[in-house]
Amino acid sequence: MSAVPDAPASLANRPEGAAAELPEPPAGDFVVEAAAVTRRFGQQAALDGVSLRLQRGEIHALVGPNGAGKTTLLRVLTGLVSADGGSVRVLGLDPDRSPREVHRRLGVVGSGSRSFYLRISGFENLLFFARLHGLRWRAAAARVATVLEAVDLSDAARKPVAAYSTGMQRRLAIARALLPEPSLLLMDEATHDLDPHASARVRELVTNAAGAGAAVLWTTQRIEEIKGFARNVTLLDRGTVRFTGSVPRLLAHALHSQYLLRLSSARRPPTRLLNGETVVGTLAPHDADDEHYTLTLAGEATLGEALDALLAAGTRILSCAEARPSAEEAFLSLLRDRPA
Repeated sequence: MSAVPDAPASLANRPEGAAAELPEPPAGDFVVEAAAVTRRFGQQAALDGVSLRLQRGEIHALVGPNGAGKTTLLRVLTGLVSADGGSVRVLGLDPDRSPREVHRRLGVVGSGSRSFYLRISGFENLLFFARLHGLRWRAAAARVATVLEAVDLSDAARKPVAAYSTGMQRRLAIARALLPEPSLLLMDEATHDLDPHASARVRELVTNAAGAGAAVLWTTQRIEEIKGFARNVTLLDRGTVRFTGSVPRLLAHALHSQYLLRLSSARRPPTRLLNGETVVGTLAPHDADDEHYTLTLAGEATLGEALDALLAAGTRILSCAEARPSAEEAFLSLLRDRPA
């Protein structure tokens, strides 16, 4: 039988019955406020002056390379790890001093997959966790049925978890996180190892939770998935914040500006566009036909210089549209600019 993570002491020791309600933060208040947080492990600084704020209903992406400090920050927010410096407020509380109150309104989806009893059903697994949350059997069973329906697992509720696919187990983990009707969801690599369809379904479930008022902190290595999903993003690198702001502002850091062109010419256009001896851009076929190309500007070159070079080469420009910037390109650009 697979190991099940220990329940917080506050849940394990709570008398049977529904837990008292924790007041919701006032509208507009921040669910998470972390200011200049530091955390060291020996001589290694896992977090070095990290600040982050998260509002109710917001999906905030936390991105960065392996070892950047993303998981450490999540552990600090849950109170599993204490910060060495700075301040942390979750739901208006210090998670170190008030772990019970924080855990009661917190849902967590970890990156690991072995967090359920595999030999029993999804329903029985969630019933176990609902009882740890202090619900009586009848109320727990009703709540489990509700969250299973929310994640489209009602038909598989009585099947052993060992028979679940990876995507189904991830949805079951989200169902478990939704049991306490959380004000804050912490999602650590929630789409790791999932196919595109399963990943999209997980993001849809999280978007629904945010629409119902939950704040979501979403860590990911899939940089492109934050477009059209997260409102804001924080980029961590070696324990420090390299960027924080809206996703469109992140995309503005893309290393190269790209445009989609439709061209007409008796011959193929040049692949390198020159202004004198200076390269101002490169062209690459965009489709299988002979008309559509991707223009990538070089260095500090402007779009006008590149188009002038095309016209000088005898190429007729039929249309020009700005290509959507790549989130991964912006991510890599910010990392390239980091100090040594």
